[in-house]
Amino acid sequence: MTNGSTRRRRESVDASELAELRTTYIFGPAEGSTWGLTYEGIEAKLRERETDTFIRIDEGEEGPFRGSVMHFGITVGEEELEGMAKMSSEGIAIEDCTAHAAAGFVKLLWDSVVPDGSIISFNTEWGLDADLPDALVPHVPRPRLVATFLAHLAATGGLD
Repeated sequence: MTNGSTRRRRESVDASELAELRTTYIFGPAEGSTWGLTYEGIEAKLRERETDTFIRIDEGEEGPFRGSVMHFGITVGEEELEGMAKMSSEGIAIEDCTAHAAAGFVKLLWDSVVPDGSIISFNTEWGLDADLPDALVPHVPRPRLVATFLAHLAATGGLD
């Protein structure tokens, strides 16, 4: 899901390179909890922000996904991103995304998608590949949230 980006390991990746790396960010409720989301509720929240956003729900009868999946488009800052949501294994993912855009997406989740006071956990496609456990998203200002995501990417081994 890295949309054609090549992956290679380096001894070190500087901060500016790390900030440009794109991967899939996966967000979900903390283990053992739920956000109580529905596709209809997510669609309503997305359309409040962007009335013309694309939204498609696949029933999951064929292909790599079990169960239904909602695909959507969203603008975060100046970036147009694509994401998906699932109700079984509840969560929302944003694809081909930088740490900065992921931090903006988390703000959207807190502001209008997940219930107030909800805890958000995260991982990335690369984190899953590196067997990193899910981590909690700290409720901190955006620059510190970006730093959290950059530290996670660095912990994956500096993939790009």
